[in-house]
This record gives sequence, structure tokens and C-alpha cells, in this order.
Amino acid sequence: MAKTGAEVPRVYGGPAGWISVAIPAAIFAFMLQFVAPVAAGQPVLLGLDWVPSMDIRLSVLIDGLSLTFALLISGIGMLVTLYSTKYLGTHPEYPRFVLFLMLFMVGMLGLVLADNLIALFVFWEITTISSYLLIGFSSDEAKSRRSALQALLVTGTGGLALLAGMILLGNVAGSFELSVILQQGDAIRAHPLYVPIVILFLAGAFTKSAQFPFHFWLPNAMAAPTPVSAYLHSATMVKGGVYLMARMNPALGETDLWFWALVIAGGFTTVFASILAVRQTDIKQVLAYTTLMALGALTLFIGAGTADAIKGMMTFLVVHSLYKAALFLMIGIVDHETGTRDVDTLRGLGRKMPLTFLGGAIAALSMAGIPPLVGFIGKEFLYKAGLGLDTASLWVTGCIFAASALMFVAAGISVLRPFTGKLAPTPQAPHEGPWAMWIGPLLLGAFSLGFGLFPDTIEAWLVAPGTWAVYGDYGYSVDLYLFREVNAAFLLSLATFATGAVLYAVHRPMRDRLGRLFEANPIKFDPGWDRVLDGLKALAAWQTNILQSGVLQRYIFTIFLTLAVGIGATLWARDVLNFSVDWTGDLDGLLFKHWAVLIFITSGAILTALTSSRMTAIAALGVVGIGVALIFIMFSAPDVAITQLLVETLVVVLVAVAMLKLPHLGLAKDRGRRPVHAALAGTVGVLVTLVMVAVLQGDIDRRITDYFEVASWPEAYGRNIVNVILVDFRAIDTFGEIAVVVIAALAAYALLRGTRYGAPADKEEDRT
Repeated sequence: MAKTGAEVPRVYGGPAGWISVAIPAAIFAFMLQFVAPVAAGQPVLLGLDWVPSMDIRLSVLIDGLSLTFALLISGIGMLVTLYSTKYLGTHPEYPRFVLFLMLFMVGMLGLVLADNLIALFVFWEITTISSYLLIGFSSDEAKSRRSALQALLVTGTGGLALLAGMILLGNVAGSFELSVILQQGDAIRAHPLYVPIVILFLAGAFTKSAQFPFHFWLPNAMAAPTPVSAYLHSATMVKGGVYLMARMNPALGETDLWFWALVIAGGFTTVFASILAVRQTDIKQVLAYTTLMALGALTLFIGAGTADAIKGMMTFLVVHSLYKAALFLMIGIVDHETGTRDVDTLRGLGRKMPLTFLGGAIAALSMAGIPPLVGFIGKEFLYKAGLGLDTASLWVTGCIFAASALMFVAAGISVLRPFTGKLAPTPQAPHEGPWAMWIGPLLLGAFSLGFGLFPDTIEAWLVAPGTWAVYGDYGYSVDLYLFREVNAAFLLSLATFATGAVLYAVHRPMRDRLGRLFEANPIKFDPGWDRVLDGLKALAAWQTNILQSGVLQRYIFTIFLTLAVGIGATLWARDVLNFSVDWTGDLDGLLFKHWAVLIFITSGAILTALTSSRMTAIAALGVVGIGVALIFIMFSAPDVAITQLLVETLVVVLVAVAMLKLPHLGLAKDRGRRPVHAALAGTVGVLVTLVMVAVLQGDIDRRITDYFEVASWPEAYGRNIVNVILVDFRAIDTFGEIAVVVIAALAAYALLRGTRYGAPADKEEDRT
């Protein structure tokens, strides 16, 4: 790997290195204590109130699904951080890398362990932000910056949709606690908001887990350093969407919408990504597209929804995490020690890098589904689940067969070709990497072999508890085995091996033909993303030219026009105007003082609209404000009246001083626009009046009023309720308002004491 900047000598990355390894190791050891109770079918609930008034708890749900993810995140995270001490340990920005990686790990652990939807969303966004920082780690490279921004925008947009879905779901279920929501599946599915909830949740999950048509950002994320790629693709961010779909399956599953959305999207992504994988020449890109294939397969079987499908999904989840992390770490060693990842350049590395070859070979065999590796078990149970479906069995089984055969080819491209044959020249002389780098692939390969030979272990610890959690039935019997009989699934496996071997034999001409086919295809998602961004920029420029004209009068006109349209549309849509008022009876109660103030305010408003002098206009506007203050006094609100008088006085004084430096209003020039402005002002006034009258026709909700009346003295020791509200109950709001006023006053003072266009103040012409 090319290093940037001056190298900083460190031993295993210095303190940042050993701390980064110790943290996930400690988390892994801590999570092991929950294996026994969870395996016995006893989920663990922990938590504390975070924001009680909003029903938000920082609660933890440890069941089979969350524990499986937590062990994978911390266990693989420990190997990845150990690997990075040698891969990036001498990089000048290595401590920054460790900080981002630890943030990423915390985000994923919080995401999978959170029992509260709002807390889950917070951690969801932490993974989005930290992945942006990790993908763009090499910030001096344009490709890294573009890929990081693309991942942020795609997954961040999906995150906003997910937040909306969570709010709807929390309101429908009456709680934001997942442990409560998951028990209300029938009620949620029968609710009128079920369809929008599913659409919003799947928008978040599909963008996070790169399902078609949001698949294009994931291969571009390979701009990140290899340890990030290994971690992101095997156990963390991209599986966040899969986790969400699996977690919500008991509440949102078992409907046609859920079934077909996941089965179609997952199946298409599986086959499409597998085809794209075998046409790559960069081994890291090959592995990236095989991740897409795995994510599609997991989505496909979550959607299928049967107990066997969920069992196959959970098995394949663990299988994929083990072999994918090992393969990424393997190709990172190759790149680090040879200077290239090009499959057409690499040959015969097995003689120079035997340990790396051994770890990569075991992982590749597991990806290809060869017995006795655990990958064979995962593939077998996917076939069995697909064949056992009553609906879409041919589609599900056919998609997995096609993808599995192509994965056989991808495994050969990734390991068999680079490590076998005659040694070929490379940019750097190949040699074995340090132990901290090859120990990860070897350990993960050993787990793949051990779980394949002894499947009861993975069954009891991970697959069975995870299946119970996702399927929602703790009585289902989970039974994993390597081989028992010759059946349809086993025959499909044999056909997969034969098909894969044939395709591997012709993979180079097949790759060239696929390349020409995809180049001729006019629909290209990654360049299309650039065109979408260009279109957004053009739209923003067009909108800015209209709205940000630099003319204050237009700004005010646009604001009040928007207000008028919004209020008018709301009144019409809600049929608020359907009321009757006895204006005669209401007017009989007006006294002379009321009419006097009304005439006073009206006169000020008319003078403001007609005058050509700014000084006269601001003075007349002050008259309107004083009239409003008089209304407050007449209706027993002297403190509000005093505030109104102070504000009006301050505004008149400040604006009057400013007006001394401005020219007269061009009445003749402005005459053509004034009728339009007057019409808009009158419309806004009428609409606001209608809103006020409509509010007065209904019953006043006194809950807040009663609360303040009861709590003012006992809790805040104040008899003036308005003052108590401002100083105690709304203290932060009041402080913010004071801060705004102070800042505005300072800004006004700075502007008024300055000079216009640099001319001395005493030589300014009096323009009044």
C-alpha cells in the first residue's frame, strides 16, 4: 500500500494500536457471558430511561440475532484492528484511523443491541458518519472523497426515510421499545399505516445494505483502506440493513408486500452482483460484488420468511462473515507485499506467501461451498429452504443456484489464479506478511473448517437462537449437519460445482464478453449518480437565482406569499371555514375606547402603505405597534404591553437612525407594485383573522393553562404566571431569545456606527 507523508515509527501502531485491539477483545469476552442464557431461549433486557418524556430509553436487547451480530462485530473487529497495526501502523494518520474505526464499531454494536427505535436510529447514523470518514480516509485522493460522499448521501437519505418509518411505527405500536413492538405483529400489519411503514423501513434497509437499485455505492467504498473494507463487508455497516429487516420480520413480515419486495429485490441483486463479480480484474472489486451477492441472498431469505428460510439465512450470515473477512484480509496482504491486486498480473504467490495462501484458500473453498467447510452447510440449507417454499420456489432456488455457481468462479479468480502456477513479476518482490496480518485469515479459516466439521457448535450458539429471534418462534427445532443423505439439495450442490468449474474454465473470454455487454448498456448507475448530482446542482442554481435575488422587497414578498398559500390551503383542506359567527352581537360589545384604538391602528397602517418617506413610514408603523400595546392594556396584560412598547420604541429608534442614510422612497417608481403588495397584505390579514375566528369558535384546550396555573406557585414560587413561564418553564427559550436580541443589537450598533461606502459620517448627505 502506498504511504502518504512522512512515516512515523511505531511498534504495532503505538498506543493506538494495542488499545484498538484490546477494546474489541474485551467486548467479545464480555458478550460471551450471554451465550448460555440466549442459547437456552432467554433473551436479556437491560436499560435505563434516556428521555422519559419522549418514551426514549437507552435499552439493550440481547437475543440470538443481536448476540450473533455483536460477537461477529467484536471478534472480527479484533482481528481487523490487529491487522491494521501492521497494514497502517506507520501511517502518519493512524491514530485518526483508529478513532474512526472505534466509532464505527461502537455505532454497529449500538445498532444491533438497541431495544429502542430512537436509540437504534442514533447508532444507525453514527455508522453512516463513521463510514464516511473511513471511506474518505485518504482525503487527498479525489476518488476517496467522491466515494465517501456517495456513500454518505445514499445511506443518509435512506436513514431519513427510516426515521419517518420509526416515528410512524412507534405511534402505531404505542411504544418505541422493540421488545414491545415485536409482540404486536398482527395489530401492526392490520393498521392503515402498515404500507407506508414498510416502504420507509425498506428504503432505509435497502440503501444501507446496497440492494438494487442502490447497489452502486458499495463497490466504490473499496476506496477505503483494506482493513475497513474487510470490516465493512463482513460484519458491520452493509449488514446493518440486513439486521434491520431480520429484526423487524416478526412485526412487519408475513404479508405479500414484505414477501415480494424482499424476494424480488434480493433475488435480482444476488444474480446481478454475481455476474458483475466475475467480470472484475481487481480482486478487491471481485470481493466487493460477492458481498452484494451475499446481501441479496440474505434479503431474499428474510423475505421468504419460512422457518427453514430463516435458518438458512442465519447460517449463511455467519458463513459469509467468516470467509469474507478472511478474503479481504488476504488480498490486503497481497496488495501490501506485491503492490498490485490485478488478477491478470498475480500468479504463483503460494510459494512466497504460504500462510496467506492457506488462510485465503480455506476461505475461498468456503465461499465456493465445498465440503467439509461451513460454506457447504450454508449453501445446502439455502437450497433446502428454497425448494421447500410454496410460493416463488423456482425463483428463489434458481437465483441461489446461479449465484452459487458464479461464487465458485469468483473464489477461483480471487485465490486459485493468484496463488498457483508459475510466479509472475509484480511491482514489489512478493514475500510473506507479518504474523499480525496473516493470523486473521488463518483463524477465520480455522473457524470455517471447525464449524463445518462440528456444526452443532454454531447451531447451539448462533444459528438456533438467531432463528428463533427472527422467526418469532422459540419452539422451532434447528438442526444443522454436514451430510446425511442424497437429496435434491445435495444434487443441486453437485450441479453447482460442475457448473462453476465449467464457467471458471472459460471465465476470461466470459469476462471480456460481459465487459462489452455492460459497456454497450446505456443504463449505468455510477455515472448516473453523477448526472443526478449535476441535476441537483443545476436545480439549486436555478432556484437560488429566483429566490436569492438580493432584493429585500422580493424576499419579503416571497415569504408572505408562501405564508398565504400555506394558510389558505390548510384552511381549505381541513374545511376550517365551515363556521358561522354572529358579527352583530359581537360588535355590540365594543366600547368607544375599542373603536378609538381600532381607528388609531388602521390610520397608522394606511399611512405606512401610502407615504413616500421612510421616516414617516417607520413612525406610522410604530403607531400600529403602540395601538397593539393599548389592546394588551385594555385586556389586562400590562407586562406584555410594556414589552410591546419597549420593542416598538427600540425598533423605531434603530430603524430611524438607519433611515437617515437611505434615499426617499420612489413612490412613482414603486406605484405599479403597490397594488399587488397591498392585495397580498390584505390576503394575509384576512387569512390570519379567519384562523383566529375559527380558533375562537372551538373549545379551548386548557390542559397547558391548567398545568401552569397549578404548578406556578408550588414549583416555581411565582404568582405572575406569565413571568414564571418565561423565567422558569421556558427558561432556555427565553435565554435564546435574549441572546438573539443582544446579537441583533450588537450587529445594528456595528452597522450604524460605520460609514456608507467608506465615506466619513459627517459628510453624508441628509437624504430625509
